[in-house]
Amino acid sequence: MDIYQLQVFLSVYRNRSFSTAAKELHLTQPSVSIHVKKLEEELGVKLFDRVGRKTIPTKEGGLLYTRAGEIVEQLKDIRTDISSSEKEVKGLLNIGATSIPGSYVVPPLAAEFSKRYPEVFFQVTIDGTKEIADKVANGDLLLGIVGDLKNAKDIERVHSFRDELVLVAAPGLIGKKEISPLKLFTLPLLIREEESDSRKSMEQHHFLHRISLKALNIKAILGSTDSLREAVKSGLGASILSRFVIKDDLKTGRVEEIRIKGVKMKRLFYVITNKKRALPEHYRAFVQFLTEKLPKA
Repeated sequence: MDIYQLQVFLSVYRNRSFSTAAKELHLTQPSVSIHVKKLEEELGVKLFDRVGRKTIPTKEGGLLYTRAGEIVEQLKDIRTDISSSEKEVKGLLNIGATSIPGSYVVPPLAAEFSKRYPEVFFQVTIDGTKEIADKVANGDLLLGIVGDLKNAKDIERVHSFRDELVLVAAPGLIGKKEISPLKLFTLPLLIREEESDSRKSMEQHHFLHRISLKALNIKAILGSTDSLREAVKSGLGASILSRFVIKDDLKTGRVEEIRIKGVKMKRLFYVITNKKRALPEHYRAFVQFLTEKLPKA
């Protein structure tokens, strides 16, 4: 039994005519008869009696009419619900991100997005690039924002945006707005712990990859970006931090940027999804929102 057989049966029942049902359904009359006959064979009952030119439903036909009508209406409701659900921007947005985008990029964007779509709520999982990429690849997360990403199976980069690492210190600590790269060796520096994504980025992708950290004047090694930021503001030393992290403190004058002659420290963040997973509407809307707010690198 399939839903189309039931629809054919319902049309014959309502019209009390195989020929009228055929016209209504844009079928041939023999085709209508075949559908009804198959239904009768499957149920093991006769659904209509033909008396002359009249088509008269049997008792069993009457019983089926009530149930079949309910089934077809429920199917219409399911289609309507699913169709409207596909277009609705609401529900849980579970995002995996590394520490910088997870702590400093996603929260303000989430606040703005929520004003536009108040029925969306967020869950942000913060972890390393590899861990987030693995969760997206194996389907535990639909959306991730990560740093430098090597070739990963089943991962698609749907957007990228740029970050800049800048040397900052408390006002007056360095005494200059610009220094030479050699001057960096004499500054009291604050850095993240060895396994952090920020430290790896600083060491592997910028001029510091040619410098042994032993040659630098390391004042402190701190376990989080926030502790590093607070230590800089307190005057403990200078540090190289993401502009996303430090932009508000630069605006308020709590810290100042010190340029390093001839050095620009850029890096990319990637918005990633699973190639094999279709994003729900609220995820697609948020990705589109990200592309608007964070121009492609």
